[in-house]
Amino acid sequence: MIGTSIRTGLLTIAALAVTASLAAAQTSTPFAGAKVNGGTVTHTMKDGKHVLTLSNDFKVPDTPDPHWQVVDSRGTVYLLQRLPIKGLAGLKDRVNTAITLPAYIKDVAKVQIYCAWAEALLGEASFNNRVSTE
Repeated sequence: MIGTSIRTGLLTIAALAVTASLAAAQTSTPFAGAKVNGGTVTHTMKDGKHVLTLSNDFKVPDTPDPHWQVVDSRGTVYLLQRLPIKGLAGLKDRVNTAITLPAYIKDVAKVQIYCAWAEALLGEASFNNRVSTE
């Protein structure tokens, strides 16, 4: 009887943890802009870290230096990783379809794709509710 109660309790805790992690996932509006139109970004927690992931229908813009860029609720802009990663010696370039947010970013209101070479905003997606990373 005690063993059954413990087992039931552990299963309940596990179910709540899974439910909480699924509830924490937030998906943005579709990207819209000069070069990026379509695709979304989803915020999830993975191993205690905040991760942004591009949807499968996101198309990397054909520009010289596209980067991830995040805007917080105060309007502070954070330039992050480059989208394409150059391949080695004839290997195909890879794409950073997911990034882990640095600890100094306290929330996310928008995700932008920014060309660092041209210093131009290529597209932007926003979250209906800001994503808190605290």
